[in-house]
Amino acid sequence: MFSSLDARMNLFSLRPLIPRLAGHTVLVVGDVILDEYLIGRAARLSREAPIPVLEFMERRLIPGGAANPAANIAALGSRAIQVGVIGADGGAESTRQALAERGIDTRGLVTDPRRPTTVKTRILAHQGLSFPQQVARIDHIDRTPINGGVEAAVLRQIEACAADADAVLVSDYLSGLLTGAVAAGLRDAGQARKLLLAVDAQGELDKYAGFDVVKCNRAEAAAALNRDLSTDDDVAEAGRILLERLRLGRAMLITRGAEGITVVEAGGQAAHVPQVAGARAEVFDTVGAGDTVIAVLTLALAAGASAVEAATLANVAAGLVVRRVGNYAPPPEELLWALEAWGEGQDP
Repeated sequence: MFSSLDARMNLFSLRPLIPRLAGHTVLVVGDVILDEYLIGRAARLSREAPIPVLEFMERRLIPGGAANPAANIAALGSRAIQVGVIGADGGAESTRQALAERGIDTRGLVTDPRRPTTVKTRILAHQGLSFPQQVARIDHIDRTPINGGVEAAVLRQIEACAADADAVLVSDYLSGLLTGAVAAGLRDAGQARKLLLAVDAQGELDKYAGFDVVKCNRAEAAAALNRDLSTDDDVAEAGRILLERLRLGRAMLITRGAEGITVVEAGGQAAHVPQVAGARAEVFDTVGAGDTVIAVLTLALAAGASAVEAATLANVAAGLVVRRVGNYAPPPEELLWALEAWGEGQDP
């Protein structure tokens, strides 16, 4: 039976869960990206083309891709061990430094001199608004699946680092790291040590058969099943089918943007966790919200929360992220504030 939850009722009961998000060690495996922001003030129009000329103001380097869930885990008081692939270039050093500054353990990074470090450069213009506007983006990326010695090195890092972890978070940006062999290695390492195996998948769901939790969005679920998912019941049924098809141990989650998250737990019980009103009040940028969802979800499940409780808390955390420009990792005190303010129906 499909049920709709009262999010306001659940928010207050989740407050004791916040301190329990700390103290875990999570192995984070996925496509590591460095998000570079070049911000300038729009001074005039160029004489060379109909574009603004930006006078440089600042440069920001922020962990992105699979490094963003790791940053969220660290911000909430747990330890994140990052496994991924970087190049032998300047971007690699900047990536290591950006991760280390946020307390992320980088020992699991593997260098592949044949590919560039993935860097996504966004050019933003200040034009007298509260937030700068993005005017262009340049990606340095090689999506070729890893193989040979690099794939073997990643598998060795997974095996070594899993020994120190109590949960595994997989962040698949479909950029070449998570081959079928790497997914199988993760499943084997996690099951051998009885670790929670949580996945943020953006497609290719079947390679995560046998994991505990898989999260995807509605469009990805619809593509996987080749069907339209218009109603709550459509999404719930899709979650049940995927849970059974992937033989998941805990739950299948389908995110639906402003409509919240549909959770289908092992056994087939489905529930819809709606987004709370306070979280929808101001949305500036949705970048990174999904990364925060999988990070909070993983920590909450590792802390003993139910799948519905974990999804509710993750929904609240995502509501904090969309109020910022770019990736953002909300700290425990901000998450607690949101539970209290939004739980009371206040519009901050």
